[in-house]
Amino acid sequence: MRRPYVKRVDRLVAMAVLGAVLLTWAVLVSLDAFRVFVSELDDIGEGQYTLVKAAVYVLMTVPRRVYEMFGYAALIGSLLGLGGLANSGELTALRAAGLSKLRISASVALGLAVLTLAVVVLGETLAPVGDRRAQALLLSAKSSDVALAKGGTLWARDGENVIGARRARAAGAGEVDLFGVRVFEFAADGRLTALSIAAEARHAEGAWTLREVRRTEFGEHSATTHEEASQHWQSSLDPGLLAGSIVRPQYMGLAELGRNVRWLERNQQDAGVFRRAWWERVFYPLDVLVLAFSAVPFAFGALRSGGLSKRLFIGIVGALGFYFLQRAMVNFGAVYGVHPAIANLIPPLLLASGAWAYFRRHA
Repeated sequence: MRRPYVKRVDRLVAMAVLGAVLLTWAVLVSLDAFRVFVSELDDIGEGQYTLVKAAVYVLMTVPRRVYEMFGYAALIGSLLGLGGLANSGELTALRAAGLSKLRISASVALGLAVLTLAVVVLGETLAPVGDRRAQALLLSAKSSDVALAKGGTLWARDGENVIGARRARAAGAGEVDLFGVRVFEFAADGRLTALSIAAEARHAEGAWTLREVRRTEFGEHSATTHEEASQHWQSSLDPGLLAGSIVRPQYMGLAELGRNVRWLERNQQDAGVFRRAWWERVFYPLDVLVLAFSAVPFAFGALRSGGLSKRLFIGIVGALGFYFLQRAMVNFGAVYGVHPAIANLIPPLLLASGAWAYFRRHA
């Protein structure tokens, strides 16, 4: 007779928490999408970029925003859901019926674990595809001379020349790096006159520079090739437009990040940014569950008194604190050579330890 009762308890706690999480999630994603949509309004009228295309662009990025906001929604929603149960006296009744705080915590974790699995699948499928298509839409609407091919390869037209880049990276304000660059130079009649293959092209201080260049010039009956360590590149490519076309590593899936890491390592280039993004993806489920777990102790302490504003304040402060702690540890690891796995593991361990100490103190 006890088994069905326990299942009803799981359902009661899980539904209270999941309902609050879903509501919080919807609000956070909507606010973030609306913020981006408003920022895109300034670009309407540039090329063929219209209000409808701006809306479609934002909608295509919604799966990625859903993925990004879930951890914070899990924390704030858990505080709201458990706080509601605490205020109504249901948590007290469950404790009086013999359920331990750990047992109630397990009910919260069970419901969120299922939802977390669905979000991880979303982040590896729809989110990267949506972002890639959104960037391609943005480029094709704002410029007819730049396009993103399948797999993220960047193609651009510069007068009579056609440029292809295996990968692009925004290096700073007004600075862009292109990797795996091919520059096809054509005559006015469409004849290929030269092909330059470079490991990297960098735009800095208003000028483009090609590095590790192998240039082949084609005559009517011959071809000559020469190599240079670096070469000034006379190009009118807009680095601002290229920077806007770049799909950030944190928006990519695990498989795509792994391919970029292997490609960069084979070409003896720095893969640190992609390696750190890969490990952040790996630890994402743990971060979400730890964030949700850290809300549970407050249900038996601070949330037994206080209204919605108090729970929201605790949730927002906790979410922001974890975000800055994680960023700080990852950046610290990048500067001092700490393995990304360790740098990503420290923040959830610290948060879980603090929550457990609070949990035991307010037993």
